[in-house]
Amino acid sequence: MTVNFARTVASKELLKEVFQNISASSCPQFYNFHLHTVYSDGKLQPDALIEQAIAYGLKGLAITDHHAIGGYEAAMSWLKDWKWKNQGCKTPHLWSGVEINANLLGAEVHILGYAFDVEHPSMKPYIQRRCVTGDDYEAKNVIAAIHEASGLAVLAHPARYRRALFELIPEAARLGIDAVEAFYAYNNPKPWKPSTIETEQVLRLADQYGLYATCGTDTHGLSLLQRL
Repeated sequence: MTVNFARTVASKELLKEVFQNISASSCPQFYNFHLHTVYSDGKLQPDALIEQAIAYGLKGLAITDHHAIGGYEAAMSWLKDWKWKNQGCKTPHLWSGVEINANLLGAEVHILGYAFDVEHPSMKPYIQRRCVTGDDYEAKNVIAAIHEASGLAVLAHPARYRRALFELIPEAARLGIDAVEAFYAYNNPKPWKPSTIETEQVLRLADQYGLYATCGTDTHGLSLLQRL
């Protein structure tokens, strides 16, 4: 247990260092922190996802299936086996990840959890492949659960909700959120490119509230380079 905890903390600290240097050019060429597999509503098998990540030369990524970590676990197992068979080859760092529905200011939002201990009891309600209700559905409790598992909590695509990002981000910051998904392609352009106006707005608020900025394609299709 002590070893697992130490590894989780080290993984989180490494992720913080990465988040400190994320920019518009980081995703999807070098990092991608929002990816889905067949374990939720994506089309990619975990092994195919990691194969693409290796082929593209990604430095790091996270699989963020909705309320599930099966895709992450399968991908991690496959990656470990690939590394053993291809010793000396560079491979991306794979962080634990999940996307959780939550209530924030009366609006349903998605909170991404990263680098958390997948065996920690605080995360159990959120990795059962189903949405939660009651107190578990409240954003403050989702954020707290991720933190209890030594992870980082991130507000996903802040400009996609029925409440304005100018309301949601300050409230999420008050509740202890660590970061916001700043670099996101809301209109799914090809090639992938973060939306200019929304990115500027989110970055301004992230700076104001001392939050990290993250990026991700929110892949649901067959390519890590696009959302769909």
